[in-house]
Amino acid sequence: MITDSQRDQTMVEDLMAFKDKLDVFAKYMDARLRSANKEASDEQLDQLMNKVITLFRFIQGKDVFEVFYKKDLAKRLLFGRSASVDAEKIMLSKLRQECGAGFTQKLEGMFRDMELSKDLEIAFRNVSLPHQLSSCLQLYEKFYDSRHTGRKLQWQPRLGQCVLKANFRKGCYKELKVSLFQAIVLLLFNDQTSWTAADIMMATKLDHKELVRTMVSLSCAKVRVLLKSPTNKEIKDDDVFTINTDLKEVRFRIRISEVQMKETEEEYKAVEEEVNQDRQYQIDAAIGIVYINFRFPVRATDLKKRIASLMERDYLRRCDDDPNVYQYVA
Repeated sequence: MITDSQRDQTMVEDLMAFKDKLDVFAKYMDARLRSANKEASDEQLDQLMNKVITLFRFIQGKDVFEVFYKKDLAKRLLFGRSASVDAEKIMLSKLRQECGAGFTQKLEGMFRDMELSKDLEIAFRNVSLPHQLSSCLQLYEKFYDSRHTGRKLQWQPRLGQCVLKANFRKGCYKELKVSLFQAIVLLLFNDQTSWTAADIMMATKLDHKELVRTMVSLSCAKVRVLLKSPTNKEIKDDDVFTINTDLKEVRFRIRISEVQMKETEEEYKAVEEEVNQDRQYQIDAAIGIVYINFRFPVRATDLKKRIASLMERDYLRRCDDDPNVYQYVA
């Protein structure tokens, strides 16, 4: 019997107190697996992963780490920033060996979806895409639904990327690689030459935080495709933005970087909610397992083997007061 009611009551609160440390640990893994680290040899990378797994064993709240790791993995895959797909899969294999297949199921599903998306992209190239973005998304959703049943396509606009062809003036043509939010703003200037920040917010329905982030990246960065009046980095509702027709950039292809922002309290809260929801499912599964135990007998030898396995992996330990009672190790 496993009894630790006091620890159960404070489990979520104590776990979320470590969310900053877990995020830092996930960010460290993200930095090591990014394309900037391609110079590391396979042997060095494997040694690093083994050290990381050793530290990982001492982490409390591995499911919180999973949420942060999943977000960073999604960005690496979507933006093509992974140093090696093989390295990513090796890391998942080590996590699976440590925590079981249930821990890495969603992460491994992302790789399957990436392979699936390549096939979908090839099939979708033959469709003539309309110019309006909303129509394009609706068309793709219809196409996706026709190919798959029981799946729900959920867009992540914050992770979207676009390539725009821009004509700044006669003879000055550029190809801009921008985020989806940047593209939405820039496309407004096809309709009129100047916009205020308030009008842009109304037209795009971006919230204030995303609007500020987007406008700063377009008008205050090293490459300024928009001009801002007044010329400062503070974004106010009555600020006026126009196309920079005097753009001096010599490159044809220009990548407009986004302003990097730290995870907000709302994002941490979203992580907490996702973790709590996953735990509810696991609790339901545990209840179901207990119910199943009443439906067929469990051999004592099998039960002892599983308890021994859990003790070897430091999930259970014998109670100091009563050796016949097993205690959960958080």
